Amino acid sequence: MSDIRMCTVPEALQAPVPYQPDAAQRPAIERAEVLRYLGYAGQHIDEELAGRIERIVAELEHEVAPRGVRRVFAVDATGTDAAGDPCIRLVGTTVELRGRDVFRHLKDARCCALVAATLGMASERRLRLLARQNPLDAAILDAAGSAYIEAAVDEMDAAVGNAAQEAGLTRNWRFSCGYGDCPLAAQDAIVAALDATRRIGLTVTDSHLLLPAKSVTAMVGLFDGDAHAADTRPSCAICRLAGSCSFRARGTTCYAGT
Repeated sequence: MSDIRMCTVPEALQAPVPYQPDAAQRPAIERAEVLRYLGYAGQHIDEELAGRIERIVAELEHEVAPRGVRRVFAVDATGTDAAGDPCIRLVGTTVELRGRDVFRHLKDARCCALVAATLGMASERRLRLLARQNPLDAAILDAAGSAYIEAAVDEMDAAVGNAAQEAGLTRNWRFSCGYGDCPLAAQDAIVAALDATRRIGLTVTDSHLLLPAKSVTAMVGLFDGDAHAADTRPSCAICRLAGSCSFRARGTTCYAGT
């Protein structure tokens, strides 16, 4: 188990790092991912629909700039929560990560990289307007937005890995609130720890959902030695929604391509 006295953040990783690619460096939206979010399972797509999808995706790439912030905090895995169960705390923050799955994910980590990214309110307003005007275009935009924010987080995730390697650390895969038994309620403290409201306009609703909706928070464990569960990816086995999942009903998963 982690010893808090040893879990210091390397100096090179201590400062918050913004993510705001310019127009030429924005991540590309994978068209296959857009189709997956739309529920595509090999159906015929006529020329008119294909052109509509391409137009909406290209406009989103051109008009919306994802933003994000990441920061590394020391891990304290020595304490318990109010119920007496082991939990993860991030030193210098109010973040308390409860649940067996996230505890296993981070208990041996020296530190944890918190990541937050959003497409911003411009994307949100555009989606709401389209929902009233053209439901089909709105559905395509919604799918494109989901693929876009994942592409942005993938870039931030890769940057975490590069920074960890430069600091002589290893990393495991990114974990988000809502995976397994890690509650969404932790998102409030994660957003606060990253100062994400001021930095990127990210807030949390009373029900602990992110606003704007096309936003993601995640955590990555950083290790001195071999990364714990480095090869273990998200799976349906730890998901509370597996029994009613629309992705599984279509023969796919929400984490395809990760």
